[in-house]
Amino acid sequence: MSINFAWDAEQLAFRQSVVDFAQQELNHDLIEKDKSSQFDRVAWNKCAEFGILGWSIPQEYGGQGNDPLTVILGLEGLGYGCRDNGLVFAINNHLWSCVVSILNFGTQAQKQKYLPALCEGKSIGGQALTEPDSGSAAFDMKTEAVRHEDYYILNGTKTFVSSAPVADVYIAFARTNPDLDIQKGISTFIIDKNLPGLTIEKELSLSGLRTSPMGELVFQDCKVSIDRCLGKEGQGYNIFQSTIGWERSFLFASHVGIMERILEKCVKYARKRRQFGQHIGSFQAVSHKIAEMKMRLELAKLMIYKIGWLKKEGKRAFLESSISKIFISEGLVKTCRDAIQIHGARGYITDYELERELRDSIAGTIYAGTSEIHRGIIATLLGL
Repeated sequence: MSINFAWDAEQLAFRQSVVDFAQQELNHDLIEKDKSSQFDRVAWNKCAEFGILGWSIPQEYGGQGNDPLTVILGLEGLGYGCRDNGLVFAINNHLWSCVVSILNFGTQAQKQKYLPALCEGKSIGGQALTEPDSGSAAFDMKTEAVRHEDYYILNGTKTFVSSAPVADVYIAFARTNPDLDIQKGISTFIIDKNLPGLTIEKELSLSGLRTSPMGELVFQDCKVSIDRCLGKEGQGYNIFQSTIGWERSFLFASHVGIMERILEKCVKYARKRRQFGQHIGSFQAVSHKIAEMKMRLELAKLMIYKIGWLKKEGKRAFLESSISKIFISEGLVKTCRDAIQIHGARGYITDYELERELRDSIAGTIYAGTSEIHRGIIATLLGL
């Protein structure tokens, strides 16, 4: 079957509508919000009204029902139009770490209870996986869920939980049988923020993505009803692998939009800024940086569009998502560094917003699996 990335008029109009919406509604007072680490709930609600929080969810649950390739195009437009990278990250975290998990593994009752509110922006979703003593080895977890008739008792601490201070619903992972290996001994739970025994101990201070709050969740004899178990008991590892597959496939579509936005900013500046009696774009040291930005952007688009096509065809994109995750996340960091270099001292000044772009970009090489982890995955899939 041939791959076709020719966008039709409706898809292109959809992307442009996302760009227009984001530029008009989501870019107010970003410097101050970054300084104060302020999550923009008003902008979040506007995104919900526009339909972004339900792009990938069927209409029967309050979503838009868009196909995967169209969702990727929309996320690219969102990254291009919205300079609040923290907000864009929070949206992606909401969609791929929480909403899709409930859609793919929830019971009909769970879907009807949670998905409409998550699509409408009334609830914010998060995921609680990582613990203080685990990082890339995420399933070396100590949090336990002990079964008592029709409920579980959860005890443990989760850290680096994106949206923790503002979320309403968390997808949490815990050991239900410590005697079994991780593929059978871990289960997944839908956790409401107001459960007795659940507390947010602290909000973490971040270098970048400051408008997307992060915190720790502590479970202390937290009673969770059996009907909040997501999937079957012991299915947690498989649920995570499915969820992270969606996250790695779609999260970096927004990065592609950011790369394009920064490229255009650099081209405009290089044409306008004059030194030594000529535009700086005429200097090879500048023009070659911009040429490499364009090369990275076009290759990134091909990678992410292929993943969208594979998902649309119902195929896996395990290898492709690891390749694109590394290339796009590291490519964005490189583009941000080059953009600062092109702008010189201005690039280092807060008002030009490029220093924030760099701070925000670095996290992409860490979340959804570090670059090192993904290089290992690629090597393993090649038989090494």
